[in-house]
Amino acid sequence: MDLKDYIRSIPDYPKKGILFRDITTLIKNEEAFAKTINIMVERLSNYRFDKITAIESRGFIFASAISFILKKPFILLRKKNKLPGERYSIDFELEYGTATIEMHKDSIEKNDKVVIIDDLIATGGTAEAAAKIVEMAGGIVSNFIFVINLFDLGGNDKLVKLGYKVENLIEFPGH
Repeated sequence: MDLKDYIRSIPDYPKKGILFRDITTLIKNEEAFAKTINIMVERLSNYRFDKITAIESRGFIFASAISFILKKPFILLRKKNKLPGERYSIDFELEYGTATIEMHKDSIEKNDKVVIIDDLIATGGTAEAAAKIVEMAGGIVSNFIFVINLFDLGGNDKLVKLGYKVENLIEFPGH
């Protein structure tokens, strides 16, 4: 089974010139979704970590299943003003705008090793912000794992140059 076959490409979404890689076609197929989760769990067996975090919202889909299987705590990285408790906050640049992510201050303790999960890496702005917020809390980024790497947008390379370990399951061009 080639997981690429289960990713739908939608041109000019969310704006003209963007080729959106849609994972909803992957997660609606129980075999493709199960294979994706199993590969991610297998890849994560090469790393030591205490907690799992994921970026809202599509990262939650994969991280919650992996958290359940590996019996690891799952920490939410949410959009601005979505968390009720005391939180860390960081602003960052997206390929098509700006955004803010937040995390509860009591989620990560000093020296917790944390894996960061998302559906896709493009320019790396969101992923870098996720790493910074984990580190702001005193955590250590064990590694990143993404379902899709848009290899020509440079996000994966950016994270590697910053010293992070990165895993990807599928690669596509970004545009």
